[in-house]
Amino acid sequence: MEYPRQITAIQAAAILISTIIGVGVLPLPLFAVRDGNSGAPLLTLLGGIIAYIGIWIITKLGIRFPRQSIILYSEAVLGKWTAWIGNVLIIGFFAFLTALAAREFGEVVITSVLKRTPLEVTVIVMLLMASLSSRNDMTTFAYIHHFYLPLIVFPIVLILALSLKNAQFINLLPVWGNEPSPTDMWRGVLTIAALFQGSFVYTMVIPAMRRPDRAMVAGFWGVFIAGGLYVSTVIAAVGVFGPAETNNLLWPTLELAKATSLPGNILERLDAAFLAVWVTAVFTTLFSTYYFTIHAMSRFFRLRDHKLLAPFILPFLFALAMVPQNVVQMYDIIAIAGRLGLLITIVYPLIVLLVAVIRKKRGDAGNGKDAENAS
Repeated sequence: MEYPRQITAIQAAAILISTIIGVGVLPLPLFAVRDGNSGAPLLTLLGGIIAYIGIWIITKLGIRFPRQSIILYSEAVLGKWTAWIGNVLIIGFFAFLTALAAREFGEVVITSVLKRTPLEVTVIVMLLMASLSSRNDMTTFAYIHHFYLPLIVFPIVLILALSLKNAQFINLLPVWGNEPSPTDMWRGVLTIAALFQGSFVYTMVIPAMRRPDRAMVAGFWGVFIAGGLYVSTVIAAVGVFGPAETNNLLWPTLELAKATSLPGNILERLDAAFLAVWVTAVFTTLFSTYYFTIHAMSRFFRLRDHKLLAPFILPFLFALAMVPQNVVQMYDIIAIAGRLGLLITIVYPLIVLLVAVIRKKRGDAGNGKDAENAS
């Protein structure tokens, strides 16, 4: 299958950034502090490094097979039956990821803003927005992310910069944490790395790039900027509230925005403005994972178009989103599923890459033939 090559390296980086920065930014400091204490920023940094390793692997694969997505070239590398198992797990995992993101969005909205609105309404509205937007082609997909990126990044940077004036450096000491156990630290690193898993959509972006050889540079800057914002968010939250208080907050980043004001008291609280930015970030993340799910399904079933799948999977995603009984169970499921998902988003592509190198498999960059022709 050929892809229209119209996405630039800047747009590819924008897709990564706006996909990674999403619903998980609210509980991020809590996840980091729970296992790292005052070492939460270091733990977040290590999680970002693991996430970059995953991006490096799928980018290497994308450069090696510049005309196909992982759904196709994995069949050429591993064989159809083995790859089908991996592809089904990928599709199922990202469908589950999309459903959980929609549920988390709904929980925040009914708790902080629309307290009398049923949870089901907020979840279905966000899924409908993602479903309708996912009917566009890959070029429009890139334009949407590129357009919303400044609306996401600049306000978050402003809020973080203003909040740091209230931070106390002593709250960040010791840098490596207060005698954390290696097991807790490793669990926390994997939990943080799981927040970057939306970057796996890069596997469908690289074949649509004008110059796939620049995918590595775009991938680095995408993860670097998103990871830098994540580390800065944790530093700001822990610096302002301290590890103990951060551990008691369900959404520390939202509380950080409440405690931050513009100079001259133009706005005494920035939580309303932050929530507006956060809704945009949630939409771009949900849009990416929803789009990737139906895109992967269309490649798996060898369909000519993915548009018909957009409304088809919506009821299933809504049903999945309603499975958790409460917000505590939801975050337990998110943490466990996220860590297990690293086997799909990092370990599985690593196996495909190693086998491709051993078997000397390589896609055709010149005539756009399918992955099966490479075998």
